[in-house]
Amino acid sequence: MTNKPAPGTSGLNDTLFGRGLRAVQGKKLLTHAALILFGLVMLYPLLWMISSSLKPEELIFRQPGLIPTTITFENFSQGWNALRHPFTHYFVNSAVVTMGAVVGNLVACSLAAYAFARLEFPLKRVWFAIMLGSIMLPLHVVIVPQYILFSELGWINTFYPLIVPKLLATDAFFIFLMVQFIRTLPKDLDEAAVIDGAGHWRIFSRIIIPLSMPALATTAIFTFIWTWNDFLTQLIFLTDPDMFTVPVALRTFMDSSGQSSWGPMFAISVLSLGPIFGFFLAGQKYLVRGIATTGLK
Repeated sequence: MTNKPAPGTSGLNDTLFGRGLRAVQGKKLLTHAALILFGLVMLYPLLWMISSSLKPEELIFRQPGLIPTTITFENFSQGWNALRHPFTHYFVNSAVVTMGAVVGNLVACSLAAYAFARLEFPLKRVWFAIMLGSIMLPLHVVIVPQYILFSELGWINTFYPLIVPKLLATDAFFIFLMVQFIRTLPKDLDEAAVIDGAGHWRIFSRIIIPLSMPALATTAIFTFIWTWNDFLTQLIFLTDPDMFTVPVALRTFMDSSGQSSWGPMFAISVLSLGPIFGFFLAGQKYLVRGIATTGLK
């Protein structure tokens, strides 16, 4: 026997189902509207900067809206040639520092992470705890001792203070990220390689590195963004205008007497965001995978 619904209940169920569906759709619509509004609020400074870079300098603060009434590209040409060198010079300086930092972090942090994740050595847990504790040290605590050390070495006004520490695995965050990722890889692969006669270097280079591409890409992207946007350390160690990077060169558009070149500064600021967006878009797939698989989502 089949259970038939009581007369009149079918229409009631359809009505309740329709109301529930509309309620769920309404909640989703409100959620998406709130997220879009929040996104616009977060993007407003960027949109305002792009809009201001296209306005004549005298209209930037007189017309604070996002849609410029008059569009000009003079800010870009003026800003590009406003300093001692064309801005290509400062982009090249930033590229040298950033790529050196990326390569240094990838090599040094991956080696340190492999040691913590796979090797056994005395006081391993103590050293790992000390490494994690260094994450809590603010930059301002170590910047003065670093400056004294690099000054004694004669490295001020060179790129060495910005690149060499990366080769010594000083970014504990990336070591921790890679350790978490390597621990998810099965040790059976290492044991099989040992049976075939592989040593630690071959295991690291032939097994761990190829399987750790998401974590390596995450490290490369974050290092690139943080180094390209870094202002404080580059301002401290680079005082010669010929050695300025993009963030420090942008600071020269600001004048304490009130004669700041706002239009050219906004225009070059927009251009300086291009490498960051390009690098992020090129590796966003690996970035998401790397963060998710290391448990930091």
